[in-house]
Formats: sequence, C-alpha cells, structure tokens
Amino acid sequence: MKNNVFRYLKNYSSQPKDVDRLIISSFFKKNNLAVQKNEFLKSFIISENNKEEYEKLTKFISVLDIEVPKFGMEDLIELFEFVVSPADRVVNGAIYTPLNIREFIIKQTFQSKKDTLETCKIADISCGCGGFLVNAAKRLKNKTNRTYAHIFRYQIFGLDIQAYSVKRAKILLSILALNEGEDKKEFHFNLFVGDALTCNWKRRINNFSGFDIVLGNPPYVCLKNMDEKTRAAVQKFEICKSGNTDLYIPFFKLGIDNLSESGVLGFITMNSFFKSLNGRDLRKYFQELLLNFKIIDFSTEQVFKSRNTYTCICLIKKTKQKFIRYAKCESKNLSQQLSLFSKIEYSSLDAKQGWNLQDSEIISKIESTGVSFGDLYTTRNGIATLNNEIYIFNPVNHDEDYYYLQNGSLYPIEKEICRDIVNSNKISSSTSTTRLNREKVIFPYDNNDKPKLLEENFIRENFPKAYKYLSDKKKKLSERDKGNGEYEKWFAFGRTQSLERMRTKLFFPKMANRTPNYIISSDDDLLFYNGLAIVGHSRRELEVIKKIMESKLFWYYIKTTSKPYSSDYYSLSGNYIRNFGVCNLDEEEKEYVLREENKSKLETFFAKKYGIKVDAL
Repeated sequence: MKNNVFRYLKNYSSQPKDVDRLIISSFFKKNNLAVQKNEFLKSFIISENNKEEYEKLTKFISVLDIEVPKFGMEDLIELFEFVVSPADRVVNGAIYTPLNIREFIIKQTFQSKKDTLETCKIADISCGCGGFLVNAAKRLKNKTNRTYAHIFRYQIFGLDIQAYSVKRAKILLSILALNEGEDKKEFHFNLFVGDALTCNWKRRINNFSGFDIVLGNPPYVCLKNMDEKTRAAVQKFEICKSGNTDLYIPFFKLGIDNLSESGVLGFITMNSFFKSLNGRDLRKYFQELLLNFKIIDFSTEQVFKSRNTYTCICLIKKTKQKFIRYAKCESKNLSQQLSLFSKIEYSSLDAKQGWNLQDSEIISKIESTGVSFGDLYTTRNGIATLNNEIYIFNPVNHDEDYYYLQNGSLYPIEKEICRDIVNSNKISSSTSTTRLNREKVIFPYDNNDKPKLLEENFIRENFPKAYKYLSDKKKKLSERDKGNGEYEKWFAFGRTQSLERMRTKLFFPKMANRTPNYIISSDDDLLFYNGLAIVGHSRRELEVIKKIMESKLFWYYIKTTSKPYSSDYYSLSGNYIRNFGVCNLDEEEKEYVLREENKSKLETFFAKKYGIKVDAL
C-alpha cells in the first residue's frame, strides 16, 4: 500500500465509522460491486446525495487510482489494519499479517482436520480485522461447498478487544460472501467484543467443547505498554511468572486450553520465547505437556513491515509427542521447507536455560566440553549514565586545564573531573589498543578503586566549570527513567555499574553480524560504555579466551543459540554466552594457542578439542 493512501486516511477522520464508510464505498466503486440485500453493508455506502462526503470519496478514489489501481480484497484487509489507531496498536498489539503467512498456517491446520472440515469450528481469539477468518472461511467453502451463511453461523468464531475491529471483521466477511454472489439481508456471526485473557467461551457458545482449529497472530505488547488491568490479568497466568512477560505468551495457553481433543493451533508469533527469561515458564509448560509441536523459525528475518520483531510459525496439535519438529527458513520459501524439519527430543531441551533448536548435537558437544564460560569469567556491562549525550564527549579543543565540550554552547570542563572512556560497541576489525577511539566522560566520583560520588559542594568549589555545565543540564538529567529515577544525587550516573577500577579488560560489542574484534586493555583508568567486557583476570588468561572467542566454533555457537537481531546480528550478552563450554587447556596447549598465528591451524585445533569437524561449523 502506498504512502499517499495512508496519508489521506490519516487526515480524513478520527472516527472509525467515517473511515469505514470511505474505504468500503471506494472498494465497491472500484470493483463495480452493488449491494441489493445486505442491510449491514448498505449502512457503509456513501450516497451521491451527501455531496460533501461524496466529494471526499471521489478524491480518495483518485488517489487509489494512481497508487492502488487494482483495489482487491487483500488491499482492503491491509487498509483496515493500517487505520487502527496508533495508541491501540501499541496497547493492543494489532498488526497486519501478510497473505502468504495466513494461507500457509490455514493450509497446515486444515490438513490436520481434512476429514472433519464440514463440521469443524475455527477461531481466532485475537482476530483484529479478521484477515485469518476471511481466508479460513474462503478455504472452508472451497473444501466443503457450504454456503458462507452456514460457515459464518456455525464454523467461524472470533474475538477482539476493540469493537471497531470486530465490526471490520464482519464487513470483510460480508464482502467476501458478496464477492462470490452471496448477498443475504443478514448474516449471523459469532464475532465477539471482549478480552481474550478473561473470556469464558462456554458462556458465549452453547455446548462448547473446544475449537477444532485456533489460528492467528497474538498481540505484540511488552509489559511496560500494558495498562494496569491487562498487566494484572496476564500476571495471573503461571506461564507468565518469569521475567517481564509479553502479551503473546498467555495466548498460547488460551489457545491450547480452548482446543478440542486433537485440535490444532497455528500461530505466527515472536520467536523470543526460545531463549528469553520471560519465556522460561512457557517452555516448561510445553515440555510438561509433551505437545505435538512444529516450529518454522524465520530467525533474523523481519516478516512484519511495521514491527522490529523476529518471528516463527508454531503449529501445535493437542496430542502427545516426545519431540519437537524444527525448521529454519525464509518466509518467501515456506512451501519448500516442509521436508526439512529436524527432530529435537523434549528431554534434550533445557527450559530454564533456553531452547537450543538448531544443530542440537553440536551445541550439546560444545556445552558439555570443559567448564561453562559463566563459571570461569566475569562479564560486565559498561557504565550507564542514562544520558550519554550530557556526560560523554569528544573535546572540540583543549588547553592545559580544560577540555572544551560543545553541547548547545561551548563549555570548558576541568580535565581533573574527566576520565577516558571507550564505546566497546564500536570496536571494529581495524581497532587496536593503540587506536581505541577514546572519548572523555565527566566523572563526578572520587579516584578510589571503588569510587564514591563526590559531594555537590566539593564539585562546585573545585570544578566550577563542570558544575555550571551540569547545572545547565539539570532539567534533562531529571528526565532520566521517565522522571521516576531515584539517584544518589541529581548529577550521579543513572546506574552504579562498572565504576570501579579494573586493571585488565577484554572489550567486545553487545551484538555482531560476524566474528567481532576483541580488544584487551590494561589501562585501569579506562572506562567503557554501551558494550561488554570480561574483567578480573590476568592478561594471559584474557589472551587465551580471546583466541577461543575469535574462533569459528565460538561464532557458530553464537549464531545458533543467541538472540537474533536485524541484518543477521546476534547478541553476545552474558546470558547467551554463559553456557558455552570453555575447553580445558594445559600449559603447553595454552602456549601453542598464544603463539600460533595461522588461523586455519587454530580452527582445527579448537574443533578437535570439542570433538567436532571444522567443516560442520
């Protein structure tokens, strides 16, 4: 869909009914559709008698003619999803699901119920504008030759928290029927307005014994964006007790609980539950039930245009199975991936530490070798000022006493209150200890090994220039943590992490898209921010682990087990590397590792230590 269409709708009206009338009337006009009987659809037709509204309709159609010349059903679905208000999109997690994803999930779930399609009940318990239900109804009609009137009344069910979304789902289903020659005065729908977290389907449907198919795209809302009512409802679920839960997590249990015996669930949702802390109880839930579970992982591909999320398709049949089927693929190649599933025994998975679903045999070898990284090494995050723009700077000039900082105005800052600092997230392959991009940080702490915050009067008297600068920025500093931060003093850093002097440090970034560069520094005055560092070890120890972390084997482990980000970046955070097994090396082997410069020989050496072939990495 083109930008001018979205822009027109955005400025047209804030009332859903007005927007719906404009979109539906333009759809009918461009597709030469006429409604004879359906009273519901008639209520959305803009008449020529309403001159002002009809003029706006004509103008909108002219925009569509240029940017969406073929205004089809899928364009209509996408438009309806777009005009969900931005506030609702954040709070309720509404999002448009691409057609190929919907059709794939529907095809797979229907395949499991091919012998009972004439009677099966299909539900989307967070249906939004009804994209999944439209495709499900269409496929049901093609497979059973039932009328849409019958399908809507007996086989299609939906629920959404927004009344206007439910109304749009009814509109889309009615247009689907009209498009195929079924123009009835009224359709009976089982589409309800309500909160899925608290919905009791037995009260909504007579003799309810479960849905045969539950499908959809559960809402994408993190805990901080939930309102108080939703947060309270979510936290009642046992699978939402670990970490800061996301709203999609309880929808797995809601879907499975409302399935009939041998029913099938098909979701596209976030893949973060494989590894995340807040997915721990969900993983445990799946492993305890031993569900017939198939996962198609899109890994670092971002399927949704409007969301910076990483997703997977989950197909779950409510029957017992001792293993998960797992495949990794691109969304455009979905139909080609069905024969590429690997089997992973539930018993081999660790719900607490996270699921390793790719090449689990190699990962098991790596993790069972030597001693875990987390038991051997201390990893730290850099300092956290919570407003680096104020504290950290590259001097535009300096003299004997001052660095000069440009931030709105030009400020002189006493050199004695500053420390050197590096951004370890920006260490590149060409970086060396002598070429580290050292910046300056205003450091309002003393010079002890475990620094304490300086008194305000001491800074005012001894560093008046720095004090004036910080005072000028006091309002901005008060806005850290959304104004709710509790700091020792107004000029203190936002957090107290990594302030202490650390003699030798191995710097590395928080994420990378290839084997990153690791830099060792023995400057105990040097601070770091944004990235990570291993601290508290001798330089020789760090030189050895640096060689291991630079190996193909370590990067293979990261790519296979860590959290993915866009552009094939992966996290190197402590919780993702702590289970990496560090192979035991005697003194002779350490000496070999430290002096060997041939990369290929080192790769072979490390692979042999782990009992893995280099070619497998």
